[in-house]
Amino acid sequence: MSESISPVSQLLARSEALFAGKRLLICGAMEDNYPLQLARLADDACIFTSDYSRYRQLQPQAGPLPLHFGHQLATEQRFDALLLLLPKAKAEAQFLLASLTPFLDPGAELFLAGDNRGGINGAAKLLAPYAARSHKLDSARRCSLYHARLDQPVAPFVLEQWVTCYPLTLPGIQLEIQALPGVFSAGELDEGTRLLLEQLPPLAGRVLDLGCGAGVIGAVLKLRQPELQLELCDINALALESARRTLHHNGLTARVFASDIYSDVTPGLAHIVTNPPFHAGLKTLYAPTEQLMLQAPRYLAARGQLWLVANAFLKYEPFLARAFGQSRRAAQNNKFILYAAT
Repeated sequence: MSESISPVSQLLARSEALFAGKRLLICGAMEDNYPLQLARLADDACIFTSDYSRYRQLQPQAGPLPLHFGHQLATEQRFDALLLLLPKAKAEAQFLLASLTPFLDPGAELFLAGDNRGGINGAAKLLAPYAARSHKLDSARRCSLYHARLDQPVAPFVLEQWVTCYPLTLPGIQLEIQALPGVFSAGELDEGTRLLLEQLPPLAGRVLDLGCGAGVIGAVLKLRQPELQLELCDINALALESARRTLHHNGLTARVFASDIYSDVTPGLAHIVTNPPFHAGLKTLYAPTEQLMLQAPRYLAARGQLWLVANAFLKYEPFLARAFGQSRRAAQNNKFILYAAT
């Protein structure tokens, strides 16, 4: 592979023979392109990801290999082995197992791999609904690989059973937020977004909710100002489906689409509004938000504005100064700062 591979992939590389000759379904938290190598060892294989960035990186190299991006797998293929690369959120892992085991034959092999700090040692509980027994096959580089056989009945997957709903109340605003597992703001309104929504002035024109999560920011903006040309994007397919459901449930309309930061964004925006994450899985990542700030002027129209809320300890002002010349603190409390840059 052209890139260095993660510790989880290094662990799997020790056990490649386990996957040879299988009809293999690979899914979950892919940190590199190694799943392509594993898939090519199989007789038949499919890679499923909800991460648009990883999908874009895998796609040029995938060739004829079935590669799916979305919140739910749609395929006629059947499999006799599933490899789940454990995501950070336990609820997301449960969601993936419930949604993908219906594609498996009875007796299919179940493999779970992940970082020891990321919940892989709870693999037995995750596998319990599907297998009477499971065991650890290998452990190295602070990662573990678990194995089981599908010997329990698999219920049909019903997406609606996995949607979390909660009311959102702000001055003059009553909404119900709908979210799938692992999505930001899935259970409640976070403090940073609350500060942004309470302090954001009226906007006009074409507005992008970048990294929309469950669609909280976009839904509030559209309810306050129905005339906005609102767009919502995210890298996570489960977030995009959550945002669509939030908008639809509240009788709101907007364009919702996948984008790896600005990869699928059309320039000419009047405003970019965002509460960007600074974690990806177990890692703290600053580069995507730095890229978001530095490239923002390319996607904003003349006098366009970036509104960004962030934890107070994150030193974002130098990047905003590089991109815009200057920025201001539009609001802040003891934990968060709302930046405005024009």
